[in-house]
Amino acid sequence: QVQLVESGGGLVQAGGSLRLSCAASVSILSFAAMVWHRQAPGKQRESVAGITRAGSTNYTDSVKGRFTISRDNAKNTVYLQMNSLIPDDTAVYYCAGKFWGKDYWGKGTQVTVSS
Repeated sequence: QVQLVESGGGLVQAGGSLRLSCAASVSILSFAAMVWHRQAPGKQRESVAGITRAGSTNYTDSVKGRFTISRDNAKNTVYLQMNSLIPDDTAVYYCAGKFWGKDYWGKGTQVTVSS
């Protein structure tokens, strides 16, 4: 069974950093791409950062230069390093990936940035 489990969220002051982890129960190279999404209260879910099987990365404009997505293939884990956090980054962060044509999502981890 494919499972994605996020961790690393928490409460941080503006300007601080957090590193989120997404541990997969299968090889992350089995996914065509892994994507971090977030959803803030009252807002639509948005894609934040993604990494393809080939290692290409992309980011939404609001996090470019502040967030970095990476992976450790041996640990089947994808990371999201978040620096220079601002209150607008407050959201539940989810990782997701498509495995054999089916989308899988984790349950999310809460990130709260205080001003």
